[in-house]
Amino acid sequence: MDISVVAVGREDDSAVDEPLRVAELADRLGYREVWVGEGPTWDSFVLAAAIGRATERVALTAGPVPVSVRDAYSIARGAASVAAVTGRPVGVALGTASKRVVEGVHDRPRVRPAALLEEASAAVRGFLHAAPGEPVVPGSPFRRRLSPPGGPLTVAAFGDRAIATAAAHADRMLLDIVSPEQVRMLRAKLDTAAERVGRTPPTLASWLPAAVDPQPESLAQVLGSIAGYLTVPGYSDMFVAAGLGEAVELAAAGADRDTLLRALPPEAAGTVGLVGDLDAVRTRIDVYAEAGLDEVALVPATAGDPAGERTLKALRPA
Repeated sequence: MDISVVAVGREDDSAVDEPLRVAELADRLGYREVWVGEGPTWDSFVLAAAIGRATERVALTAGPVPVSVRDAYSIARGAASVAAVTGRPVGVALGTASKRVVEGVHDRPRVRPAALLEEASAAVRGFLHAAPGEPVVPGSPFRRRLSPPGGPLTVAAFGDRAIATAAAHADRMLLDIVSPEQVRMLRAKLDTAAERVGRTPPTLASWLPAAVDPQPESLAQVLGSIAGYLTVPGYSDMFVAAGLGEAVELAAAGADRDTLLRALPPEAAGTVGLVGDLDAVRTRIDVYAEAGLDEVALVPATAGDPAGERTLKALRPA
């Protein structure tokens, strides 16, 4: 099982510069790759460049970048720019993002998300492999001056159309906060979709909240990340089956975050995460691997554990 680290994933109330500390620690501990997500606070390419200048060797993946708010060339140019100033491989992750992000942050309509993801994935893949001297876009008088960024193309997927897009264009497919049972189902769908288009299946990764020997603050942070998924189709049924029906009903009725946190028992953190003592977390990783996951991307809880140090040290590469 490959293990990477998510320096910044979901928006929360942690310190604005906490992602830099997480990334620096991951680099020192020998993790291979750091993911730099995009949200209301950070531009993923700017933060990736800052991380690259503050670290020594860790590879970088920017995103998932919402395809509704950036054009394909800008996304590829961002990755190539980061690679040029950091001198290391930079990958790109693409996703559709939620209506809350696309419309509530960027004030852009979230229409045709699956179609946009397909179009952007095909275009970005081409741009990521274009050599210096080629037109920046077909027919343009401007020529590319930067070398390809050298990292993988990742597509965040959950629904069938997004999975088909990942199978057709991506080097890696990304899941977010999933149970082993969901991994098994989505792995089968990915393999079938790749076979349909005659490609070797992309590798399968998932962002998973992680807290080894968690403090109460760590648990609260993990539960807060879960709360945002209680009403998402495909997730709500899983949480109901796990005995969290009351929290799902409250979320559907519009309950605020504090109410949902009170409704979620501590055990909920282990439903779609890596939470507990070291032996329990390692066993859980093995369960995810058996279900078909190739890579765990740790989203370390930093509340009660600055920079996720306790968790990242415990799970560092051998």
